[in-house]
Amino acid sequence: MKKLVDVSIPIGPVHPCWKEPVRIKCETSGERVLSAEVELGYMKKGIEKIMRGRPWQEVMFLAERVCGICSVIHNMVFIEAMEEISGISLPPRAAYLRVIVNELDRMQSHLIANFSYCYTIEHETLAMYLLDVREQVLDQLERVTGARINTAYMIPGGVRFDLMEEDSGALRTALREIETGVKRYMKMFSSGPLISLRSRGIAVFSREDAIKARVVGPTARASGIPESDLRSRHPTYIKLGFQPVWREEGDNFARVMVRFDEILQSIDLIQKALDTLPEGDIRGGGICKAGETAYSGEAPRGELRYFIKTDEYGRVVDITIQTPSIMNIEACTHSMLKGVTSLADVTSTFISADPCIACMER
Repeated sequence: MKKLVDVSIPIGPVHPCWKEPVRIKCETSGERVLSAEVELGYMKKGIEKIMRGRPWQEVMFLAERVCGICSVIHNMVFIEAMEEISGISLPPRAAYLRVIVNELDRMQSHLIANFSYCYTIEHETLAMYLLDVREQVLDQLERVTGARINTAYMIPGGVRFDLMEEDSGALRTALREIETGVKRYMKMFSSGPLISLRSRGIAVFSREDAIKARVVGPTARASGIPESDLRSRHPTYIKLGFQPVWREEGDNFARVMVRFDEILQSIDLIQKALDTLPEGDIRGGGICKAGETAYSGEAPRGELRYFIKTDEYGRVVDITIQTPSIMNIEACTHSMLKGVTSLADVTSTFISADPCIACMER
């Protein structure tokens, strides 16, 4: 019997579908992927080293530059870690404003993730539609914070800017338009025959395998792990009646659909926050002190954890950041890609895990 020759196929580090440089080495037999390894190290910034020895006022700006796609959550987790170390309380109004900004940031991150997936499977029309909706979300993020990407909105004990009544009304109107667009494109994605062929049943990742791999975020929730969402344990989200969204299929289709579902959930959370926004101050004040903590928050890709040690002047003596992409990329290359029947599905499967190389290669 004639044996197929196993071939090593490199994908990347420069690839039209990659947002950032990364290389995947696939061992194949014909078109079937036998195994895959990821090769990193193309854009390491050394940002943790830069943070050490600097005052929190500088580290706050560095933290949100770890990643340009999910910068708000880096700002939020760092600031909330400093508040925990220093015993700084947060006014209720500021807590709700943080939710609004964090969920707007989650929406734009999920939209660019789904844009990338649609572009990868060559549905460029739907990809461009999603990118257009993302611009609308970024406009609202700029309305609330004054910036589209690096907002520096959270500060110890509060937020920088209050939400004006006219901005609140404009935000509500924009959210209704965004919701209409997202539902339309979500239907296009879920019913498209080409999308179904390229997504359903591709790179299935079971709940058991997901638990073993310790995946997080939408990648975990697409495999039936709703408890992976840390927002269900956050006091402000509990007040807003937050419930995780999840699916059980564990394939590329489920991972994209969970992000669509979470976009609609974010819109609902923002509307609830606007409806119940407490009156009062947006800053409670407080001084950053010496201490040490490990603090987590739910980033668009999953659990983001900061290990921080400070001195009596509020300087960061030591800091280590654990981003969600490291677990998800590891699971994708070692489990999801193994056994994929076509090399064409390698890039789409990798993108379905929403990898963030900038976050991982700090």
